[in-house]
Amino acid sequence: MPFLTNILRMNFLPTFYRASAGLSKPEHGFARLLALATMLGALLSSPQTHAASEADEHSAHHPGASSTPLGPLPPPEQTPSPPAAGEQQGMQGMSEMMKGMPDMMGAGKKELYPSLMDLPDSVTDRRMEVERLAEERIYEGSVLLQDAHQRLSEAIRTGDHDAASLALQQSREGVARVDSGVAAHRLVREGRPPQDVAMQWFKQNMGLTPPASPAHGFWGLTWFHYLSMLTLLAFAITMIALYFFRSRRAAVLVGKLAGSPPSSPAPASPAGALPGQYPVPATAPVSQDIAPSRPNSWTGALLVGRIFQETPQVKTFRLIDPHGGKLPFNYLPGQFLTFTVTPHGQSIKRSYTISSSPSRRDYCEVTIRREELGAVSRYLHDQVHEGELLQVTAPSGKFTFAGEDGSSIVLIGGGVGVTPMMSVVRYLTDRTWFGDIYLIYGCKTDEDVIYREELEHLARRFPNLHLTLVAERAETARWPHVVGRISKQLITASVPEIVTRHIHLCGPKPMMEAVKSMLADLEVPAAQVETEVFVGKEMTRPAAPAANVPPADIGTVTFARSGKTAPLWPTKTVLEVAEEVGVSIDYSCRSGTCGQCKVKLLSGTVTMEVDDALEPADKAQNLILACQAKSSGTISVEA
Repeated sequence: MPFLTNILRMNFLPTFYRASAGLSKPEHGFARLLALATMLGALLSSPQTHAASEADEHSAHHPGASSTPLGPLPPPEQTPSPPAAGEQQGMQGMSEMMKGMPDMMGAGKKELYPSLMDLPDSVTDRRMEVERLAEERIYEGSVLLQDAHQRLSEAIRTGDHDAASLALQQSREGVARVDSGVAAHRLVREGRPPQDVAMQWFKQNMGLTPPASPAHGFWGLTWFHYLSMLTLLAFAITMIALYFFRSRRAAVLVGKLAGSPPSSPAPASPAGALPGQYPVPATAPVSQDIAPSRPNSWTGALLVGRIFQETPQVKTFRLIDPHGGKLPFNYLPGQFLTFTVTPHGQSIKRSYTISSSPSRRDYCEVTIRREELGAVSRYLHDQVHEGELLQVTAPSGKFTFAGEDGSSIVLIGGGVGVTPMMSVVRYLTDRTWFGDIYLIYGCKTDEDVIYREELEHLARRFPNLHLTLVAERAETARWPHVVGRISKQLITASVPEIVTRHIHLCGPKPMMEAVKSMLADLEVPAAQVETEVFVGKEMTRPAAPAANVPPADIGTVTFARSGKTAPLWPTKTVLEVAEEVGVSIDYSCRSGTCGQCKVKLLSGTVTMEVDDALEPADKAQNLILACQAKSSGTISVEA
């Protein structure tokens, strides 16, 4: 029994009181439900009849005992003191309006919310009176609750069930008085219609969810919904626009650099090929993953990963990213890069064609011949080892072919001039290009042929690669190819219908001049022949001018920005003279193809053997290539 007493004191009574009085928080739903069930139980039975039956039952069990050990409980309506005489008029005026509110919880009486439903909407003229009566009602209920709590505690302590039942009845009456007083007080303070107050009180006690507030705006939406939808719509439009912009930009770039696949039928299969061996067009756009970077757009350090000895005088240097990733730039087959080295404390730049395939994204290779008077080539051959870093600028050059300009290609190279040809062959075979590849490659001896084993291997694997190797001198026992020089007969025998082919020509200058003359005799249009000049500007010091040059043919060059003037021999370029007198002019290839050495000609005239790097707009601005410009007169340049 003490355990039950403590439980009721600690949990039941406080919770019951708070829930009944409407003081519990919304999360105390169980307490409110318990309170409401208790109140409904009181309404279902008459308090007077219930009390009488309990008293008779108590007398039957305990003869001679009083009706309750705690003494007779006064009727709940008589517990509070009656109102003063001055207040009777106000009470009489409100008696009809409140619908017998003091006797609301008695037998046969209406509950509070039906009484409120009968009240008129306007209570302004009786505001003070109703508010005072409501406060008295709340006070009377609280007194009943306190007294009932004391009686219930005593009944539980003594184990008197009848007294406990009467105390609970008194508690229910107190709760009803407090609740009705609060409802009336709220009616006055809020100024709301009594029907709304009654309905809200009923829904709260029944645990019903209040109706959602009506939506505003078009389609029943709020401004928050409008703002959210506009934000999402703007984001979607932005993403779609970016997608189409990038797709269009990529398509334009690929179309510009690689061209579009032609709608013409596929070229005929070469002689000896089986029907259906070449089912796709030979001309195909450049793979998007090797779309070249802008000219000279990247400068940085590359690591020498491997060095291969190709011939006694030629080495291949494989360059990789120092961090082990892919190359930091893209290039096309036939482009070149530029090294910046300081072999003797002075910065020197030299350009070398990339001989590897752009499809190999993990590395690039340059193949370099060691020249006895070459400052950079001797430095690379003699002092650079695997694991060292080299300063590189890339990519550059327009002497490229990636399979998009025609259904076949003729590559004619000599000596180390085969390096751009090798890049083209490697790339086209890597991509399984279906066009005809004709390679004619000549050297002085069979030992000078670079990439011989690889070229023979590729020719065996790819029937569309037609290989012709030529050596001026060779031991026939170990040389199964052509001995001699490149000739018209050799060209026509190696390349059928040469006049219809696109031709790339690269090598020593005498060899190139001879081949160009042969092609002209074969009536090959000059527009179909592209050349790459190896001028060999690798001298450790400028060559001495010829002694028999008349003084009248020796001009002068003035570098306006530097304020220096120097003699200009007919055999020297403006760039060479600038290096002699210490005038800085940026350069890269020294062959007239990269455009790094562009300077403005302020006065005089010059001649240039190669001006491929000059656009029409450059010529309109009187720009020249310092590495190619020569003159026997007096000139002035902006440098």
